[in-house]
Amino acid sequence: MDIIKINDTSDKLFYIGGVVRDELLHRKSFDVDITCVGNAIEYCSKFGEVIRENPDFGTIRVKVDGREIDFASTRSESYPHKGHLPVVEKIGCSLKEDVLRRDFTINALAKSVSTGEIIDYTGGLEDLKNKKLRVLHDESFIDDPTRIIRALKFSVRFGFELEEHTKKLQEQYLSNINYDMSYKRIKKELVETFNLNSQKAFEKFINERIYKLITENNVQLPHVNIENLINKYGSKHIWLVYAGVTGDLSNLPLTKIEQKILDDVPKIVLKTDFELYKAFENASVESVLLYAIIKDENGARRYLDKLKDIKIIINGEDLQKLGMSPSPKYQEIFDKVLKEKLKNPNMTKEDEMRVASFSVSADKI
Repeated sequence: MDIIKINDTSDKLFYIGGVVRDELLHRKSFDVDITCVGNAIEYCSKFGEVIRENPDFGTIRVKVDGREIDFASTRSESYPHKGHLPVVEKIGCSLKEDVLRRDFTINALAKSVSTGEIIDYTGGLEDLKNKKLRVLHDESFIDDPTRIIRALKFSVRFGFELEEHTKKLQEQYLSNINYDMSYKRIKKELVETFNLNSQKAFEKFINERIYKLITENNVQLPHVNIENLINKYGSKHIWLVYAGVTGDLSNLPLTKIEQKILDDVPKIVLKTDFELYKAFENASVESVLLYAIIKDENGARRYLDKLKDIKIIINGEDLQKLGMSPSPKYQEIFDKVLKEKLKNPNMTKEDEMRVASFSVSADKI
């Protein structure tokens, strides 16, 4: 854990959640969360330059020892609208009340900033030892179904499994889902989980029916190893290649780029090299990978390995030199040249011109 130099001996400040978990697992933690028992805005502003405050949630960002640190007040929450953001009930509650609003026992551990003592109200230390993911109460998934995807993420990152009762609670929820939920939060968790690029995570996502959170469709596990595909061909939108296999992301708030990736996936199996090329010449690699998974892996690999870098050399000026005035016929000529070049990628410009010349002559007859 990074050492934060804070001149305080009050035992009001505690490292909380992931940073404590990661230290105990001997893993590097990228976020340092510090909770103040009481009102963080009132108590922590003295530690340095105040960068930002959020009174509604009792949080404050302070520049301490040259770095910006987020301090949060202890708070209790409730879920009047299940599946959506909680509302703050009380700021400045006890440390125990604060940790009991969290997702899993392994994320409900606290460590005193001043003494280093580990505080464990929920059995998180035992669950860390046994590599178990356990919710804090029976309505945890009902309150926040994104926790199901978070559990999937943690299972992959840490090699943990759901504790038996927690597994039953997940199965019960997935059999009776409240689809009135925050899909913005669902998407965020899907992005974080699938960007790990784990075939194991995807198989759990399908086999444990976690996909039901985003679609009522029945989805079968494809016979393609998505992790291997992405490792070979790359992707800027890894999560979308995995999630797109469900065939229905209409509930998620997609960007225009993400929606275009889905729209560019052909609905039918493409029979020829020319069809493959024309379908994907202006598409992203993610569209090709989704086609590989859903429709035809061999065809997609052929496009990516053999076809995608083939380009015809001639242009409109060359056709004008052949006596052809600019017209929609240009594209027909280019396509005829392309079909020949897909058969023989070593064609020179002169070879292309011969094909174009023949096509222009035939068109004049």
